[in-house]
Amino acid sequence: MIAVAVSGAAGKMGEEVCRAVEAADDMTLSGRADPALGVELADVLGDADVVVDFTRPDTALANARACLEAGVHCVMGTTGADFAQLAGVGCANLFVAPNFAIGAVLMMEAAKLAAPHMPECEIVELHHDRKLDAPSGTAARTAELIDAAGGNVHQPIHSVRLPGLVAHQEVVFGGLGQTLTIRHDTISRESFMPGVLLAVRRVADLESSTTFGLETLLFD
Repeated sequence: MIAVAVSGAAGKMGEEVCRAVEAADDMTLSGRADPALGVELADVLGDADVVVDFTRPDTALANARACLEAGVHCVMGTTGADFAQLAGVGCANLFVAPNFAIGAVLMMEAAKLAAPHMPECEIVELHHDRKLDAPSGTAARTAELIDAAGGNVHQPIHSVRLPGLVAHQEVVFGGLGQTLTIRHDTISRESFMPGVLLAVRRVADLESSTTFGLETLLFD
């Protein structure tokens, strides 16, 4: 059994992760850390094999460092921090994904496929009004992948924050007499859970201590 602690357990994503872990046959929920619960991350590290973090950009980097230095693997879902600087820290693995929805990963892969063939691109990302970072980690990652695949494709990012939204993204390509739109919509936070659980199961076996993107697990 994999002992999983959740950092940010009182948030909407954290609560969803707790439910998913409790329902998984090969996992046990070993701890819930959140200021709202009066439980610090340090309080749950001793019983955990893996920590799943959905907290805030201003605390995520320190949380990941604490996990690695304690020898606890970390699955990081918080965006807006530079996790590359943690390469080589500690004796555990860090896995970071801007989006755990499998459909979102497929959207990015499709955008990579289109990029070399379409001269212009714009990204529109729409999230709930409580999301702290803009552009989203998914949009930034999409832009990176398009740039690597398509060279000089122009790709501004437009960020929308409104109540009633969850997580949505359009990648709109334009060419001579045509457009191509690739869109992914997250209707429920449940959509992230298969990807989160996949990362929990795989993080201990990663060859690199800091690994980015769910595509590295889906298409390896």
